[in-house]
Amino acid sequence: MADKKTPTINPETNPRGIPVAPFVDNVTDYVSTRADVEPTLRSFQEMISKYQFMEVNTQRRAAGLREKIPDIKKTLEMVKFLKMRRDNNADPLETNFELNDTLYARATVDPADTEEVYLWLGANVMLAYPIGEAETMLTEKLSTAQLSLENCDEDLEFLREQITTMEVATARVYNWDVVQRRKDKAEGKGDEDDDTAKGPSGA
Repeated sequence: MADKKTPTINPETNPRGIPVAPFVDNVTDYVSTRADVEPTLRSFQEMISKYQFMEVNTQRRAAGLREKIPDIKKTLEMVKFLKMRRDNNADPLETNFELNDTLYARATVDPADTEEVYLWLGANVMLAYPIGEAETMLTEKLSTAQLSLENCDEDLEFLREQITTMEVATARVYNWDVVQRRKDKAEGKGDEDDDTAKGPSGA
């Protein structure tokens, strides 16, 4: 009989440090007696809960990035537009700008006056940036946000795979226990428990 192994998460991780779920090929590597079944199933259920918690948090982070990225793009496009007009010595630009959700004011923007722009940084904080520096900062911010979103999408796929792996592992251990119960009954040494006793959550 193979040496019993304590059911632990594989130390390997994905690039963001999320651990790889253990793949249960041979159930006896994890349980050798029926007394080991319940602790093993509890351990697997805890792993599933942790992966599901990480999945929810990652979904929220991805949703936030999907809302933020269009705003960054829009701001960057405007900064580039103002910079282009300044560099080309364009005529003054007449436009409307938003004071609040339903109130706009008319303004004339002289390219000579666009050496710097004011950017909202969040939490009611606005800072002035030289227009070239603003373009660089927004470009870097956009690139970072897009990379973060790609990582979130990759992590979500990875987490779903780990949850599926753990659900399969749980089912295998449970089914092994059912078989052992039947063998015990057939040999006349089992208890009176039903061989289809309540299984793990979701089994």
